[in-house]
Amino acid sequence: MSRDEGAAARHHGGDGRNGRDPAQRREILRLAVPAFLALVAEPMFLLADSAIIGHLGTAQLAGLGVASATLLTAANLFVFLAYGTTSVVARQVGAGSERGALEAGIDGTWLAVLLGVVTSVAVAVAAEPLCRLFGASDAAVGHAATYLRISAAGLPAMLVALAATGVLRGLQDTRTPLVASVVGFTANIVLNLALVYGAGWGIAGSAWGTVIAQTGMALGLVTVLVRHARRAGATLHAHPGRVLRAATTGIPLLVRTLALRSILLVTTWVAAGLGDVPLAAHQVAATVWSFLVFALDALAIAAQALTGRALGAGDVGAARAATSTMVRWGAWGGAVLGVVVLALHQVIPAAFTQDPAVRSALAAALVVVAVGQPLSGYVFVVDGVLIGAGDGRWLARAMVATLVLYLPLVLGVHLLAEPLLRAGVPTALAVLWVVFTAFMAIRALFFWSRIRGDAWAVTGAAR
Repeated sequence: MSRDEGAAARHHGGDGRNGRDPAQRREILRLAVPAFLALVAEPMFLLADSAIIGHLGTAQLAGLGVASATLLTAANLFVFLAYGTTSVVARQVGAGSERGALEAGIDGTWLAVLLGVVTSVAVAVAAEPLCRLFGASDAAVGHAATYLRISAAGLPAMLVALAATGVLRGLQDTRTPLVASVVGFTANIVLNLALVYGAGWGIAGSAWGTVIAQTGMALGLVTVLVRHARRAGATLHAHPGRVLRAATTGIPLLVRTLALRSILLVTTWVAAGLGDVPLAAHQVAATVWSFLVFALDALAIAAQALTGRALGAGDVGAARAATSTMVRWGAWGGAVLGVVVLALHQVIPAAFTQDPAVRSALAAALVVVAVGQPLSGYVFVVDGVLIGAGDGRWLARAMVATLVLYLPLVLGVHLLAEPLLRAGVPTALAVLWVVFTAFMAIRALFFWSRIRGDAWAVTGAAR
């Protein structure tokens, strides 16, 4: 598309395409509200684990912080199974090919099975060495290795659920993933309480409860996907060539995710270097941040689906109008969430730990988390727009550049650990979270520079 054509597209659609059209707002809400509820339910798995394990002891909670960082990295490396699939399927839907959309989604699901099995074995075998990389205490590492070794069994289900959810979102269906998430979250809570306290299995019981709940979610989502495929006459068999193409298409998003997870992992590593109390507090703060991210990501999910469909239909004006609305909503949504967290920053810690030192450090970190939420709202919406547009190569380059700029900042906190701790554990952890918020600011600047141009808005059934 030429720059002149892009400019014309931006101004196209004065009748109902200006970002304030009631029909457009209803369409965004139809996708975003169920996605919001589903995404809020997903981090509830980890919030529930944190609350339940936190009352077992500080070492257990610190161990969960290490294990969950490793497990989420292993799973989120393949988040392109959801994000990339949403974009591909939505473009096919916009171009009028439901069968093509479903067959592309099924290829992604088969890829998820393969990647899940391989990753599960690798993580289970290397559980303890992986956990020791964070430099946590022996007690924390012991609990972390136990949790990670068991939780690795749920990785295939986690990846299959990612892929199936991506297909359904591309089909403009965010309600089914909501049902799966609510049922899975409820089962996770019941199983964790029964196995951790009732059966007395401790942190191992929490891991088993989560694995069982995740497996049930994956089976339910695949059942719905198979029904869609049969109605559309799509084949359910794996096609090695198409599966390979699905894998290669996801490489840019894999690079993006590797860089993002590197940022999150090095931040956890720096927290571990501050000691078990800061690590335990950081684990809960990171979990709360993830919870808020998932809430804001509902608009990003809507952005992926609507952007992919609009560009697949050749309508750049609709894509830009929806983007304008969702960016505005994202910033305001982040502001509201920030006010809520700020109001509760002294209350939230009591739900996760009885250790007064951990509570104090966590409260300080939550103040910074709250202040950064409007920025997060902008970042995650634009990220969703660009993923929906299939702009994976640019996203990969931008995230690698962000990692390079972030590393000196966070490593500076590591080098200054001793003077920061002398100022107090709450101060040290708050400084770490200020630096982490700077990472979000760097992302926002990159996204602003990209979205104001036209290069991302490529039309057609495939990018």
